[in-house]
Amino acid sequence: MRTLISTAFISLDGVVEAPGGEPGYRNAGWTFKDVEFVPEAFGIKGAEQQEATAVLLGRVSYQAFSPVWPDMAEFADYKDMPKYVVSTTLTEEDLVSNWGETTILRSVEEVAALKETEGGPIIVHGSASLNRALSDAGLIDRYHLLVFPLLLGAGKRLFSTADRDTQKLKLVEQEAYANGLQKQVFEVVR
Repeated sequence: MRTLISTAFISLDGVVEAPGGEPGYRNAGWTFKDVEFVPEAFGIKGAEQQEATAVLLGRVSYQAFSPVWPDMAEFADYKDMPKYVVSTTLTEEDLVSNWGETTILRSVEEVAALKETEGGPIIVHGSASLNRALSDAGLIDRYHLLVFPLLLGAGKRLFSTADRDTQKLKLVEQEAYANGLQKQVFEVVR
């Protein structure tokens, strides 16, 4: 079974919306506007690219990342990696042609089937709604969180608000940085 890793920039109060400045959110760009840049805090992003063998995205994140990431040196390792997009509305014509092989999945059940295939870890970037659905379905194996020392209030959250049994996590890696950011890596305990 493949490992499914959820990675996120997240505020202390759980918001993941528009960290890079995506339009339509009052606090857009919160990862760079109010926090001093410390390069070593972002080392996890390079490590994730080395570990991952595929990328999984929701439709909204795919539409935000696909016009930009294929040409970004910071995400070069993802360019030729297989990508999977979970969407009920995207069609093949909506996919970009310069970002490697991309497969549209139509449901969380198809993600569960993908996890059963041979291969290495699959990483989920952004995709707040998809992350909540994957968590509720018990499909996430690990969380890579870069926690920003901010309270953003309203905004899309990473974690579900569904009434469910307790999900235990095991902290397997952590580091704090001079600018207040914290790296927290949790494995989901089954």
